[in-house]
Amino acid sequence: MNVITECITITSPSHSELPETPMPTRESPTLRRRRLAQQLRNLREDSGLKSAEVAARLEWAPSKLTRMERNEGKRPDPRDIRDLCEVYEVDDAQRDRLVQLARDGRKRGWWDPYDKVLPEATTAFIGLEAEAASVLVFEALAIPGLLQTPEYADAVNRGGATKLPDEQIQARVDVRMRRQKALHEDPPLEVVAVIDEAVLHRTVGDPEVMRGQIEHLRQVARRPNVTVQVIPYDAGAHASMSGSFNILQFPEPGDLDAVFVDLVAGEMFIEEPAEVKRYHAAFLNLVGAAASPANTLDMLTNR
Repeated sequence: MNVITECITITSPSHSELPETPMPTRESPTLRRRRLAQQLRNLREDSGLKSAEVAARLEWAPSKLTRMERNEGKRPDPRDIRDLCEVYEVDDAQRDRLVQLARDGRKRGWWDPYDKVLPEATTAFIGLEAEAASVLVFEALAIPGLLQTPEYADAVNRGGATKLPDEQIQARVDVRMRRQKALHEDPPLEVVAVIDEAVLHRTVGDPEVMRGQIEHLRQVARRPNVTVQVIPYDAGAHASMSGSFNILQFPEPGDLDAVFVDLVAGEMFIEEPAEVKRYHAAFLNLVGAAASPANTLDMLTNR
């Protein structure tokens, strides 16, 4: 049972039996590049070869293969993948799959035109989110981006530590609204969002903006693929007093979960399985401290 199913089982009997997650029609070159890098690393390790040995056979700079296995640098070249497949002696079917991943990884995502106005880690997160099966999000300070109204998103971006030009603010709002399309696609992105009650009381923008945002949150929380839970004030200290985070989960078993943490000093990705496991444990504790989805709807209605 994956974490999203466990969370929903704990908090919402009506969601206790979810169907198998279907393969998404959403496709992401970011995820394809990540998947390719992981498979190339596995192939080399299975072959017993060191990176330097492989690079020497192909007359590459040693750093080239390292960057490929870390999913760093330029988009993958299908010719390089064919050369690696010869070294690793893979069969034709596997070679064709890897080459196709490289080709898919060279495509441009809808978010690419915004790479000048968004941090690199943010565009990487959006790229992975585009093909994720589910996202588990905890927010201590603001409504999660996937659930924000345009007016609220605009106010959040205007309230940042750095004053941004209007065109950059609008671009960020546009990106946030575009991300929300994943909630309505087939199959839709599954979202479990836990937020601190303080988020509901902090006036972002003005009272009218907040009224619109709370109403929108109330409506989207009724979608079958969205679960919203609020940690009430009287729950006291909880498992993530230090900040917010997102856990991305993917439909392919070989695609490891990833954690995205948005810090004042910059965004950070966490992919080490042991660290990701700690965030999963923290999220389950947060779910346990939060009001049920039904009680959360009552809280939103009475705001």
